[in-house]
Amino acid sequence: TPTLVTWNGCAFDLPVLHYRGLVHGISAPRYWDQGEGDYQDSRDFRFNNYLNRYHSRHLDLMDVVSGYQSSGRASLELVAQLLGFPGKLGMSGGLVWDYNQRGEIASICNYCETDALNTFLVYLRFQLIRGVYDRARYAAETERLEAKLDESGKPHLSTFLSAWRSSRGSG
Repeated sequence: TPTLVTWNGCAFDLPVLHYRGLVHGISAPRYWDQGEGDYQDSRDFRFNNYLNRYHSRHLDLMDVVSGYQSSGRASLELVAQLLGFPGKLGMSGGLVWDYNQRGEIASICNYCETDALNTFLVYLRFQLIRGVYDRARYAAETERLEAKLDESGKPHLSTFLSAWRSSRGSG
């Protein structure tokens, strides 16, 4: 039962996945469980599930950090850059349709991967400020990610890593 971490997932990602699941008939009983499922711990899902805004199985970082207030919301791009992470690197969600129309699916996948990396880095920082990670654990997690990116051999991940290192002055 993983924790699902998103940035603005309640308002965008999850509804997209819900509708796509409907279109394709994808069954995900554990995801939809709200305490009535056949799993041994299903009753616990009544008080902590993926669908309720204030539960922790789905952590929408933008929602939590903004205090669940629309006036306090900021874009992932802005928050990532404020924290010294690369941000969108020239691509944005607003360009995805155009890329799709031109058949540039690999560019869309690369964009999604770097978006996930920015979200993960913000999540690590969030774990630090809420006391789940101490500074040593935070440093170890970011170093582990940096090593994985370094080993990847993928140009878009190398670009991301280079931008991240440059923003920290270690490029």
